[in-house]
Amino acid sequence: MRLTVVGCSGSFAGPSSPASSYLVTTEHEGRTWRVLLDLGSGALGALQRHIDPVELDAVLLTHLHPDHCIDLLGLYVTRQYRPTGRPRHRLPVHAPAGARQRIDAAYESIEEPGTDAVFDYHEITDREPVRVGPFVITPYLVHHPVEAYGFRVEAQGRVLAYTGDTDSCDALAPLLTGAHLALTDSAFVEGRDTIRGIHLTGRRAAEAAVAAGGVQRLMLTHIPAWNAPGECHAEADQVWPGEVELAQPDAVYEV
Repeated sequence: MRLTVVGCSGSFAGPSSPASSYLVTTEHEGRTWRVLLDLGSGALGALQRHIDPVELDAVLLTHLHPDHCIDLLGLYVTRQYRPTGRPRHRLPVHAPAGARQRIDAAYESIEEPGTDAVFDYHEITDREPVRVGPFVITPYLVHHPVEAYGFRVEAQGRVLAYTGDTDSCDALAPLLTGAHLALTDSAFVEGRDTIRGIHLTGRRAAEAAVAAGGVQRLMLTHIPAWNAPGECHAEADQVWPGEVELAQPDAVYEV
């Protein structure tokens, strides 16, 4: 598998990165399969540096906060109004309950059938795998103020675990265990952000990866522009036994 960081800024698009969006690709039976995990504010523009959005095989949304889903509106426009015509097949969008209604509501005066004209919405369920070509993607319900999931992405014998937005919770163990790469929320800072039930800190992300066991690489992401990435890195480095990595926009990683 290959991971492309389309956007990794936490909570809002930053000066050097869009908000959350991650492209995962793999080769299988003579073609490249492409799934997108989240499509937050500003991410659609950056995505086009890497692929034509019409090439996507599926989009999966961890939750319905704008920094993880709002650019689905722009993706709708690219499919609905293409000068060469609408793609033959609707694009599968796997998301928490109410995704279609939320996206349609954000598109003022959209006519029926709304974004359903180009998107094929599927409601995700805790621990019920989603299959897209060679990918098996298992959602895990995590700890956030709204219905939110982390995704365990498996293909070609490799495992990418993406926490989405979460604080520490029991679901992180099965989500992260044995992951070749753990892509973890690190939006909060120890000692400053004392409210619980929203985000991990660098320390808590590392603690979750260590407790899960078998995680080979730890990569921090979702760091807001007002945070110093080095501070989040230092927190995790106190706990994680290996090298702590920071997600970088437009970077491509082998999983």
